[in-house]
Amino acid sequence: MRLHVSTKNGVPIYVQLVTQIRQLVAAGRLPVGTELPTIRTLAEQLLVNPNTVARAYRELEQAGIVTARRGLGTVVSEAGSPMAKRERVEVLRDKVDGLLAEAGQLGFEFEELMQLMRTRHEQRAAERGEDHG
Repeated sequence: MRLHVSTKNGVPIYVQLVTQIRQLVAAGRLPVGTELPTIRTLAEQLLVNPNTVARAYRELEQAGIVTARRGLGTVVSEAGSPMAKRERVEVLRDKVDGLLAEAGQLGFEFEELMQLMRTRHEQRAAERGEDHG
């Protein structure tokens, strides 16, 4: 499970964690029964306070996405099963709308944004050792 947090985007770190884990579960990349890293382990990996990870896990549990089992860890629950494709498209569409609005406010033309997207896609693929396409 690869999670990334940023202190520069103004979004609280626990919210970033909740959002990313929800998306991984919704996309089926974290199937039902998958055990999440311990609070301490994830906090060390991300260089964040363990209380931040604990808060994210609590939020996910309250939403029914995960189940915390004392002494056994935190696992993806049945309720956290993947969203329908239509719902996933809706989530992504909202993000695209936000990106387009922000790019416009920053003075970027659509083609400049698309070129940046292509470049970043290729860089990320290269970092993962994948063939981009």
